[in-house]
Amino acid sequence: MWKYEKMTQYPINIKKKDLKMARYLIEQYGGANGELAAAWRYLNQRYTMPDNKGKALLTDIGTEELSHVEMISAMIYQLTKNASIEELKQAGMDLHYAAHGMDLYPTDVNGVPFTVAYFASTGDPIADLSEDMAAEQKARAVYENLIDLTTDPDVIGPLLYLRQREIVHFNRFKELYDEYVKKYKKK
Repeated sequence: MWKYEKMTQYPINIKKKDLKMARYLIEQYGGANGELAAAWRYLNQRYTMPDNKGKALLTDIGTEELSHVEMISAMIYQLTKNASIEELKQAGMDLHYAAHGMDLYPTDVNGVPFTVAYFASTGDPIADLSEDMAAEQKARAVYENLIDLTTDPDVIGPLLYLRQREIVHFNRFKELYDEYVKKYKKK
């Protein structure tokens, strides 16, 4: 079903350690509006889409969101590589370290673990696509906030790329939503 290429969609090559930025990025890893939530949302909803076009779109975007999880993971790893215990404490990442060491663990920026309660699935394609469009807009807003928190061009570049993909996904969902409203909306 998939062809895996051992490269990210956008190159991740962060040269400077920045543990505070890594902590902020964890929001897009395991937070309510993050990439993991989006991937699961779309890959779950795909099964109840009324036609192959909807199933294909949600599969494509859900799969792409998994690649975004990989990008965020690589960014966090590179921003924290070789961090000392003291640096982790200063960045407020000591609690994460106590429970998980240097492993990634899906939480939001406050350390709240990922939960499937972050996303809805109703079985109604119009309602689900509305949820999906809102999710993409919220993710876009979070990326814009993250961009405001850094001056590192090695971090800003991938964040701009990811922000743009949220806009593309919103537009693709909107096109399908409009088609389904005309085709399937109950009167």
